[in-house]
Amino acid sequence: MRRVPVMYALVVLVSMPVPLDARQDHHGAGDRRGAMVMGFDQARTTHHFLLFNDGGAIDVAVNESGDTKSRDAIRSHLPHIATMFGQGNFDAPMLVHDSKNVPGTKAMTERKGAIRYQYVETAKGGRVDIVTSDPAALAAVHQFLRFQIAEHKTGDPTTVRPR
Repeated sequence: MRRVPVMYALVVLVSMPVPLDARQDHHGAGDRRGAMVMGFDQARTTHHFLLFNDGGAIDVAVNESGDTKSRDAIRSHLPHIATMFGQGNFDAPMLVHDSKNVPGTKAMTERKGAIRYQYVETAKGGRVDIVTSDPAALAAVHQFLRFQIAEHKTGDPTTVRPR
């Protein structure tokens, strides 16, 4: 039996209000869950999900350069995400998106040995570089990142480009 850490279980219970109109409140509920799981206000930061021919990247930056509290929270969260993902643990995105079936994560877990996740600090936050040469893992990474683009409404391109 797989056990969910108590902190994550509490996050789900505390951050899952029942919306009156699920279609309108879906993004707002995701922002609230994201703030609880990630530790920073989603409205004060910008996510980008990039698809590259060898994987992709998750980039999170503060909107205001002087927002050191959010910047430091990003820099605390992303190394943790890189470690969790490297272990095949995708609980955080499942909690943020209120889904047990985040596209790509099953194959990314199965192919975890073929994928490298590396945290890189940036001027306004941080980035997780995702790299693989395994075709099945690459397809899963791209599926996962396209889902993130849609869910976070980033407007990032969903086409693959060279790194």
